[in-house]
Amino acid sequence: MDEKVALPFSAADFRLRAGRQDAFGAGEEYGDHRFNPGHPRLTLRDGPLRAAAVLIPVVDRGPEATLLLTKRAENLRNHTGQGAFPGGRIDPVDPTPEAAALREANEEVGLEAGFVDVVGRMPDYISGSGYRIAPVLSVVRPGFQLRLNPAEVDAAFEVPLSFLMDPANHRRDSRLWQDLEWVFYEMPYDGNRIWGVTAGIIRTLYERLYA
Repeated sequence: MDEKVALPFSAADFRLRAGRQDAFGAGEEYGDHRFNPGHPRLTLRDGPLRAAAVLIPVVDRGPEATLLLTKRAENLRNHTGQGAFPGGRIDPVDPTPEAAALREANEEVGLEAGFVDVVGRMPDYISGSGYRIAPVLSVVRPGFQLRLNPAEVDAAFEVPLSFLMDPANHRRDSRLWQDLEWVFYEMPYDGNRIWGVTAGIIRTLYERLYA
């Protein structure tokens, strides 16, 4: 589709924006520290950051693209029931972060790589939990059939890209971490709780591609 006629919040428009952004430039480092400068959870961390990758899957739904997210299983130790991107640790068998994100998406929800077109990367996102996360930008062709892994996810759902890229829907909240305030974004949608690292990456996506 010609850039002049790509509709706002369509997959074609997202593809153009992803291609224009400087994914690997020497720009600002993104992560939870931007909302919590100097917080002990970040400054007193032991050991190196663990490498991870997430897939940001924008589903081509015509003029109104959506973002595919998962609801983490309630039986997991951390972040149970949260809205999340498909993704996880980068394993030694993964040649690239892109390969890791595609592998994890297939393992978690059965999203086959043949339906996914990787269109870019954003700068790594540093989480308060000690991960360096590579956000892999992608466009997903309709027609896929999901197969959820019940050990990892309870559900998958889609959220309109226009909703997530509207800063009016980005709420700032906080909770206590060892008696200190920890600030994060949240973006509730249709009964699903999108917050923490996932919301932080969505906020980064907005700032780099749509602000």
